[in-house]
Amino acid sequence: MTHRHEDILAFLEVVKAGSFTAAGARLAVAKSVISDRVRNLENALGVELLRRTTRKVTPTERGQEFFDRMAPLVQAMADAVDAASDAEGPLTGRLRMTAPISFGMEYLTPVITAFARQHSELEIALDFDDRAVDIIGQGYDLALRIGRLSDSALMARKLCDSDRVVCCSPDYARAHGRPKTLDDLLQHATIDYANAHASRLWSFSPDKPGGTPRTVETRSRIVVNNGEAMRDMAIAGLGIIVLPRFIVAKALQSGDLIEALPPESTGVTPLPDAIYAVYPPVRHMPRKLRAMLDHLAASFAGTPPWLARGSKPALKKARR
Repeated sequence: MTHRHEDILAFLEVVKAGSFTAAGARLAVAKSVISDRVRNLENALGVELLRRTTRKVTPTERGQEFFDRMAPLVQAMADAVDAASDAEGPLTGRLRMTAPISFGMEYLTPVITAFARQHSELEIALDFDDRAVDIIGQGYDLALRIGRLSDSALMARKLCDSDRVVCCSPDYARAHGRPKTLDDLLQHATIDYANAHASRLWSFSPDKPGGTPRTVETRSRIVVNNGEAMRDMAIAGLGIIVLPRFIVAKALQSGDLIEALPPESTGVTPLPDAIYAVYPPVRHMPRKLRAMLDHLAASFAGTPPWLARGSKPALKKARR
């Protein structure tokens, strides 16, 4: 029995996804079809490639070796086909992306929708996940990252700046006051982001140009792994948060949140972040990836949508 290309693709997707069901969803075929294809490949090679349990599917030692050697070859073949295709023809194939949940749902979805309408023959798989997933190991073509990028093997294209804001509700400010200095933050209840260390979250501009950024090790009362949940808890008066402006812009405009450390009175500004599109290094960039990168860059050029939507924030009085 000889192996088939579709059998290899099925195996690769199972390893990336961790299950037959997820692999079937990515390839738009039934779970049973994926299972049959992987079994055909194992029979053709005469080895067991996957270890199957009731809870998960993992590659055997031979399966992992096969995956490590085969995945780059399959990707290179797809890139070569794409590079050799007619530059004026429609974009085809499949583009897999991942992005943070809050930013993705609010601001990325309409951008991807517009791109999908322009390129009707291209398949797009978009996963929302606040964790920084391994885009190479999990087979993603592109990821959106928000923050200050660390050194890595990934390529990056900056899309726009993303400033951060220290916020609380008017009721919280009425009951506990607002901090006047960074040291005052230690006396306040804070709500922190579970996917980042506190010193990374509460980092501020230096006292003078060229100086060392200032950090505050807050004592978190609540730790959450989602920015929108943090925002809503702050609106409910549970503590002070520091979040990207794109998450809190509407609440600031409505007055549900106010700035807890107004820069004009404290001189304190959280270190800004940036929003990047990151992707694996490729010798020949596929047309679909280049087109998406260009579309993202154009969509977020100029004034970001979270700043363009509203005017000066409203002031809401605290409820007595």
